[in-house]
Amino acid sequence: MLGKGDKMRLIITDDFQEMSLRAARIVAGQVELKPDSNLGLPTGSTPLGLYDYLIKFHKEENLSFAKTSSFNLDEYYGLGQNHPKSFYQFMKENFFQEVDLPQENINFLQGRAEDVEKECYRFENKIASSGGIDLMILGIGRNGHIGFNEPGEELKSHTHLADLAPETIKANQKFFDSEEEVPRQALTMGMGTILKSRQILLMASGKSKSWAVKELMKKRVTTEFPASFLRVHPRVILLIDQEAADRI
Repeated sequence: MLGKGDKMRLIITDDFQEMSLRAARIVAGQVELKPDSNLGLPTGSTPLGLYDYLIKFHKEENLSFAKTSSFNLDEYYGLGQNHPKSFYQFMKENFFQEVDLPQENINFLQGRAEDVEKECYRFENKIASSGGIDLMILGIGRNGHIGFNEPGEELKSHTHLADLAPETIKANQKFFDSEEEVPRQALTMGMGTILKSRQILLMASGKSKSWAVKELMKKRVTTEFPASFLRVHPRVILLIDQEAADRI
């Protein structure tokens, strides 16, 4: 459990909707206080409610992203931005096209880059030259992965090409017609890149994430559970629903 010495702030909500609303208020507060914020954005099922509320705030409460920039965590290797299953298309359909975030402020890894090392360097340099990420929004994998930083003997610090773990491929099958269609690699921010963010908002929802949340409560930091490295960051909010809190 989190004790007085822990830097991570834990918030448990009743359900997915309340978790999403609380997350949206945190993000909206960041953008209102600093309109030119750099946001680190995730894909997947967990942030869908967050994006829905941010769109609602934009349309009904005049929350503007006109000066905001975004940096997405990752992209499937081998998929171009126009591919219907790319993370870029996911973000376009679920967030970008519904708000006033300028196209030129949207920063994405290129999944079909011919020179992977050059592409990773370009992305890292863009983050640095833009002043770094003010608020990084994260989900957590069932095996504790963050972005596509999978458990292993070592973790890469900077943006890199990563091999997806079998359980990650299986979990992502729901976004494809079959497991065979799920890419086996992805370009992802490294843990060092993520930890340079000024503030981190980590979200988890559902019983399938309860084991990962329980592991995160432990005080050990290990490459076999990448999310554990978030414990060393001075400003992390762990926002979860009751089902994800089932084992703590």
